[in-house]
Amino acid sequence: MDAVSSELGWTSYRTGTFDSWRGPVHTAKEDYVAEEVPVVLVYNTIPHVVMLTTPLNLEDFALGFSLTEEIIGQPSELQSVRVVQRSKGVEVRMTIPEERFEKLHGKGKNMTGRTGCGLCGATTLEQAIRRPHHVGQGLALSAGLLSGGFADMAQKQSLNLLTGAVHAAAWLHPERGIVTVREDVGRHNALDKLIGSLAKANCDFENGWLLVTSRASYEMVQKAASVGITLLAAISAPTALAIQLAEECGLTLVGFARHENHMIYTHPHRLQHYQESAA
Repeated sequence: MDAVSSELGWTSYRTGTFDSWRGPVHTAKEDYVAEEVPVVLVYNTIPHVVMLTTPLNLEDFALGFSLTEEIIGQPSELQSVRVVQRSKGVEVRMTIPEERFEKLHGKGKNMTGRTGCGLCGATTLEQAIRRPHHVGQGLALSAGLLSGGFADMAQKQSLNLLTGAVHAAAWLHPERGIVTVREDVGRHNALDKLIGSLAKANCDFENGWLLVTSRASYEMVQKAASVGITLLAAISAPTALAIQLAEECGLTLVGFARHENHMIYTHPHRLQHYQESAA
């Protein structure tokens, strides 16, 4: 396989020639394959967790992860970020205030987070299932804007259009449509990258909506609510725990959002439908 796109020497995808079968017909076909590498998140020189991620937008990932895991309380507390290439992965070296680091150091994570894992090395039940803060009022979203947002988002998933193997998280603005998309092999990594990018731009998280191409698992609700996002719409289903957390914190949770169809699981007042708009 050949590397064709790189960031810091690592590839976001590779190309190779593979055996393709369509029924009895065999051909040798060139294909694009998404990359994933170990990324070590280091706070104040101490490794905290190793995540398997797509090696793109790693500074966004560092900030988003730090916010959604409540390691820091605001973007300015991430005092420095340095991404360092290693032979077997990437180190993201961060500096945070000493009082934040002291609380973090006692959590005892320092474990590997798999691509699809949202626990990130939690060692207690309290760490694993954090009850998110109650979200604000937010904005009402029309069903037409929601379906249009997902259609536009699909065309802006550049890595997935090549590989078909990565998740995406996107921010839908009430006036500008899809303004930011981040991709990763891990659904929660994509969300952390998006939140980090938006936080750097001083985004008002009540002034827009979150769209994701994955299922709506509990950690997606947890991460969204931690920064004040009020509506999360997912292409696939939610879990029971995701519904419970969304109900508790006041977040509108939408699942199976495909074409003009969707299911609303919690707080439906933020999603306006065609008959409601016409009334």
